[in-house]
Amino acid sequence: MSDKKNHSNNRKKDLLSKEVEHIDITSFDARKIVTSMEKMSFVSRETANAAKIYSEMIRDKDCTIFLTLAGSTSAAGCMHVYRDLVKYNMVDAIVATGASIIDMDFFEALGFKHYQGSRYQDDAELRNNYIDRIYDTYIDEDELQMCDKTIGEIADKLEPKSYTSREFIREIGKYLKTNAKKKDSLIEVAYDNNVPIFCPAFTDSSAGFGLVMHQERNPKNHITIDSVREFRELTEIKIKSKGSGLFMIGGGVPKNFIQDTVICAELLGKNVDMHKYAIQITVADSRDGACSSSTLKEASSWGKVDITKEQMVFAEATSVLPLIASDAYHKGEWKNRERKNFSKIF
Repeated sequence: MSDKKNHSNNRKKDLLSKEVEHIDITSFDARKIVTSMEKMSFVSRETANAAKIYSEMIRDKDCTIFLTLAGSTSAAGCMHVYRDLVKYNMVDAIVATGASIIDMDFFEALGFKHYQGSRYQDDAELRNNYIDRIYDTYIDEDELQMCDKTIGEIADKLEPKSYTSREFIREIGKYLKTNAKKKDSLIEVAYDNNVPIFCPAFTDSSAGFGLVMHQERNPKNHITIDSVREFRELTEIKIKSKGSGLFMIGGGVPKNFIQDTVICAELLGKNVDMHKYAIQITVADSRDGACSSSTLKEASSWGKVDITKEQMVFAEATSVLPLIASDAYHKGEWKNRERKNFSKIF
């Protein structure tokens, strides 16, 4: 029996032997590539135009920049891109899936890793070795369950009441200040710079498992997540913003949630403008009417997005996002922005 276990452990080590290394947008200057792509066509020109619009957002002193994250680009090597957008004041608020923030960013802050694998690997073998697969990327399920457990332990120490995901993630930021094995995670850098992070579908992640365990242990005195109040909070940021721009990776709930703030503000009797700038990087097809892939022009019909400065980039995000982000970093226009510090308004 022990020989079989040792064999399995050795196989698991083999499968989890090559760590994903996160790209560093400060280490290379993409400006010449992006400028050259302006003169091309197809996705190259879309990418160059997206970079141009993003630079306009950064230059516009009245523009609040919202970053939305859906999908697994953080696990795939873009984790430090998002951190650096916050660190260098190119993002003012984040709306993300729980997986992007907890299963990926918080997971690595605890000292765990994502690994390069193969999409052709036998998934039954991966399951036998307690390895989860995201396309060609592997995660150790034992470590992911430790992430679940830690979320529950953080919740156990909080005052039992309702929290927005923003409030709870801020508590995670506090926890990481003294407990992080990997410093400068997205959560920690956002905490340091008063950039709020919202996860409207927070329980659809490791956070959900951890909070279920927390409530099971504390049936009468537990925390809960108030997604209605966080919609109100996010709308409050939109109301306090003279202008706004969206930098959206993927679609899904984060994309819809941030766009809906315009409608919500109007229903509250506030006079707000549509989002002035919008970029979406996606591989989703708009022909089936899917919410995640609705074009930005379609969003304009709902009164959510102005169509004068919008760009859909139909590409897999890890291939073009580093170029756009590096272009913005090396242009250096972020140095002239004042931080919005939106976490302080709550």
